[in-house]
Amino acid sequence: MEHTCCFFGHRTAEETDELIAMIYAAVEDLILNAHVDTFLFGSKSRFDVLAHRTVTRIKEKYPHIKRIYVRAEFPVIGKEYESYLLKSYEATCYPEKLLGAGRAAYVERNREMIDRSLYCIVYYHSGRLPPDRKSGTKIALDYAIGKNRKVLTVG
Repeated sequence: MEHTCCFFGHRTAEETDELIAMIYAAVEDLILNAHVDTFLFGSKSRFDVLAHRTVTRIKEKYPHIKRIYVRAEFPVIGKEYESYLLKSYEATCYPEKLLGAGRAAYVERNREMIDRSLYCIVYYHSGRLPPDRKSGTKIALDYAIGKNRKVLTVG
């Protein structure tokens, strides 16, 4: 856990040089100063794609780091799909506690990634939804703060 970082954020994210630079700087700082070597990724958001692409680029410089895809769907996968995923990640897993989670699978997957991480790199903007409605990102952010994770906000 202490050498692990997860990513989560809004489904939509504008790809800017500034955002990519912020992700790159945060990841490299964690590798160099906190000895983070494992990065957990979900899916379904543009931020996940940007974070994964950035960590993949950093992996060229720090080949020891691992990228792990934490699935919220497909508890059992075939060899073909696993081979496809392992072209972009060093491992993939499906947390057992997601079985039967239904529509809450993505919320539960984010909680599982947070539980396995000391660090969270988050893409969150508070004004994106009406104040009476919480986004999945806000739910995950509140959970990470409640678990005393080290949260780095980008974007």
